[in-house]
Amino acid sequence: MQMTVTWTSGYGISEAHPFVEWGMKGSHPVHAAADTVTFGRESLCGEPARSVGWRDPGFIHTAFLKNLSPEKEYYYKIGHRLRNGQVIWGKPKSFRAPPYPGQKSLQRVVIFGDMGKDERDGSNEYQNYQPASLNTTDALIRDLDNTDIVFHIGDISYANGYLSQWDQFTQQVEPITSRVPYMMASGNHERDFPNSGSLYNGTDSGGECGVPAETMYYVPTEKRDNYWYSMDYGMFRFCVADSEHDWREGTEQYSFLDRCLGSVDRARQPWLVFIAHRVLGYSSGFFYGFDGTFAEPMARQSLEGLWRRHRVDVAFYGHVHQYERTCPVYEERCLPDGHGTVHVVVGGGGSHLSNFTAEAPPWSVYRQMDYGFGKLTASDARSLQFEYRRSSDGKVYDSFTLRRD
Repeated sequence: MQMTVTWTSGYGISEAHPFVEWGMKGSHPVHAAADTVTFGRESLCGEPARSVGWRDPGFIHTAFLKNLSPEKEYYYKIGHRLRNGQVIWGKPKSFRAPPYPGQKSLQRVVIFGDMGKDERDGSNEYQNYQPASLNTTDALIRDLDNTDIVFHIGDISYANGYLSQWDQFTQQVEPITSRVPYMMASGNHERDFPNSGSLYNGTDSGGECGVPAETMYYVPTEKRDNYWYSMDYGMFRFCVADSEHDWREGTEQYSFLDRCLGSVDRARQPWLVFIAHRVLGYSSGFFYGFDGTFAEPMARQSLEGLWRRHRVDVAFYGHVHQYERTCPVYEERCLPDGHGTVHVVVGGGGSHLSNFTAEAPPWSVYRQMDYGFGKLTASDARSLQFEYRRSSDGKVYDSFTLRRD
């Protein structure tokens, strides 16, 4: 088992040696050297990121802490050893190592999208675009002792080409990211820009084209620009898609998703979860139906066969800023548990809310226009519980349980 620790500093490798000192309580600590990368203005693809929005990002360091004992508590602190021998230390932190793939234990997964950042001093950024992001952040911090891993599934900081706003976001979520794995998916506000290789030609990334998100947050992708990956966590297999690149049959991403979904041993990892930013399955959100650039129903036609063939339990999406849950569904028909996929929109992380269509379609079980986040809980291979919690007070709006015989 391993964990990664990623941080940003002003020290380049010519000035200091970055590392992490870590170990279990009472043991002799060891050091893990960190790899260092950065990016320049020329790495970005458009405005304002390459002009008025530019800010030197400093240096991004990532250390790999390996051979961990599953679910044991570890303590760590980051360090920079200067050329004169002096060490600059960060504050001590701790984390719990993940379970090994297939391990049966209590495992709790938080999933949400479209959060962003906000000001604690009462001031507002232009347009006050993410008014509830602090509520969501604070709710997650309050429940951190009951959280094992977090997935932030796109539209992460809403920096939109103003790179200093990434600093604001990373500072806001640091109490979470320093304690539990914080996994990402790529959204339109990270990736999309004309002629940049994105499937969509909008300008939502402000010329970032994925570079800050892909550099500042490590995820186990085969290629950094192709932000799709597989993640094993105890009884879960997560297949994370990159909705800003083509997913249709015959593409590289479709082949990856087929392998990811099809290669899991369901006897060891019974819970199979699909994740993407844009809604590639079902949603009755007004914005979803209004925006014809989604290329739906092509996504459903391309991917629904995979979900059906590999018996995907739950699919999560952001992009539409509200909460919606379907029945276990296939081709717009509700089916018994295990025969269809439950699709859940959890895009109410903090950005402005979206409306629903006037009438709920028959496959839509629950709809709520409020800020919140989802939480999966599993302790064995027989039942998987899901809750949708409101950001302001943690109240459970909706819940369901999937069961295996």
